[in-house]
Amino acid sequence: MEAEKITPATVRADFNDLLAVVHYARAAHQLGLWASERILIERYLPDRGAHLLEAGCGAGRVTLGLWALGYHHLTAFDFAEELLDQARSLAAERGADTGPTAITFLHADATALRGCQLLVDEGFDGALFMFNGLMQIPGRENRRTALREFHRVCRPGAPLIFTTHDRDHSPAERVLWRFEAARWACGEQDPRLVEYGDRYFEDETGRTFMHLPDRDEILGDLAATGWNHEFDAMRREIAQESAAVRDFSDECRFWVARKSN
Repeated sequence: MEAEKITPATVRADFNDLLAVVHYARAAHQLGLWASERILIERYLPDRGAHLLEAGCGAGRVTLGLWALGYHHLTAFDFAEELLDQARSLAAERGADTGPTAITFLHADATALRGCQLLVDEGFDGALFMFNGLMQIPGRENRRTALREFHRVCRPGAPLIFTTHDRDHSPAERVLWRFEAARWACGEQDPRLVEYGDRYFEDETGRTFMHLPDRDEILGDLAATGWNHEFDAMRREIAQESAAVRDFSDECRFWVARKSN
C-alpha cells in the first residue's frame, strides 16, 4: 500500500497528541520568551500599545511572554484545539483572560484567515510566527498562502517576525542534506514527505513534521508574497540562550520582514 502524504490534518493530529500537548504546555509554563525572541521583539515592535497577531500560538509560551512585557493588544491563534485550550488555561492562571488587557484566542488556520473575527481597524501593527511554526505547514505553496494571509491582515509597514531551521547552517547539516538529495534523486526518500527539505520524525515529544529551507528559499517566498526582507540571523548570533532553551530547541534562523507601504 502506498504511504499517504503528510497533510495539514496530519500535523494537526500530531499537535493534538497528548505527548505534544504536555511538551508545549511545560515550555509555556517554564521557559517563557527566549532571550533572542525578546531582543528582536523589543527591537522591531517597540510600541507596547501595538495590536499584534501571533500565529501558531500553541500552548501560549510566546503569547504570555508578550503579555508579561506589557503588550496588551494581542490576538493569538492556533489550529490545534488541545494546545489552544492549554494557552487559554495559562492566560486564566496569569490573569490575562479578563478586562481590557485580555488576550484574544482563536481557533484558526494560518492558510485560511478569511472569516475569522481577528481584524482590527487598519490591520495589525505586527505579526509573529515563532518556533518554526511556518515551516510546519506542508507544501511550499501552502506556506506562501500563509504569508499572503499575514500580509492581508497587517497594515502597511508592519513587521513580521518568524523563525525557520536552515539546512546550510553547519557542515554536518550540509552533509546530511547532500545524502538526502541523493535519496530524492533516486526516489528513495520517505514517501510520506511532500518535497525536498521535509522531515518527519518521532521522539519522546511525539511526531513532528518540519520543512527545513535554505536561505534563498525564504527570500524567494517573502518576495513572492509582498514582504520586504529586513533582517535575518542565526539565533546564536543574536543571544546566548540558556541550557533549558537549547535543550528545548535546536539552532534556528530568525527572520524579520516588513509589509511594503
